Amino acid sequence: MSTTTEVGTIQDTRNGSNTQPEAPAYNQKSAIEAISQGATIAGIPSFTSMDKKRRWMLEHMAGAFRVFGRKGYAEGMSGHISLRDPEHPDSFWTNPLGLHFSQVKVSDLILLGSNGSAIGGNRSRPANAAGFQIHGAIHRMYPHVNAACHAHSVNGKAWSTFAQPLEMINQDSAMFYGEAQAVYPEFGGVVLDPAESVRLASSLGPNGKLLILRNHGLLTAGQTVDEAAYLFTLAERSCEIQLKTEAAAANGMKKMIIDKEAAEYTFKMTSDPEALYVEFQPDYELERELTDGAFLK
Repeated sequence: MSTTTEVGTIQDTRNGSNTQPEAPAYNQKSAIEAISQGATIAGIPSFTSMDKKRRWMLEHMAGAFRVFGRKGYAEGMSGHISLRDPEHPDSFWTNPLGLHFSQVKVSDLILLGSNGSAIGGNRSRPANAAGFQIHGAIHRMYPHVNAACHAHSVNGKAWSTFAQPLEMINQDSAMFYGEAQAVYPEFGGVVLDPAESVRLASSLGPNGKLLILRNHGLLTAGQTVDEAAYLFTLAERSCEIQLKTEAAAANGMKKMIIDKEAAEYTFKMTSDPEALYVEFQPDYELERELTDGAFLK
């Protein structure tokens, strides 16, 4: 049998027949099947009870805080993650005000009702008022968003001063292609005004995964806390790379931007919520090992 190295007709010399190449197998698979060579990596689990599902969600939420702490995203009392309750969708879990990300445990998390009152979890400490305004508006506006992450990370704050979206300068930044990222172009100080929180949430858009808040930082959203947390770590690193790229470009280096078709294809193959959930698991499992599961308490 003979073949050529170019895409085209393949000739089987055993019987003289010509066949056209079939569509690539990876285009016919789910996202996690496509990235798995051999057995398919485990995706989002299912549960037999709401209590078991909630417990699993909160364990991963606490793990996300620990990952953020390890990566240096904590800044005083700033920063928050929210997670919609699976049984009561008009309420969401969040972190207590003034507790370092690296100290958060499941038992520290607070359940806030639609009016901002603590209705479950640990009620011994307050939640972040600005966090309630920001996350409350997002959860009300977008029923499909179950989790959102916001922190004042170094590179996110630096890039936010330009009020510009990330450019498609590498494969990872293409995960924020098109409507997946947006910029909130205003800055009015700490977000305590409900009207500003609505404007902020509107800027994210129904397809948004990343919102760059001018002079403020980054916010990411997802269907699981794992997805939102992974996207935040990716956005923060992408901001760092963008800043380094801008410095090199200012000294005469030419940037090569990924073309539209390649960016669209990369986004399609990497933006599936289940695949993004899987992307966070190495960091989550590392945190369990490093802390001996302390955040699960």
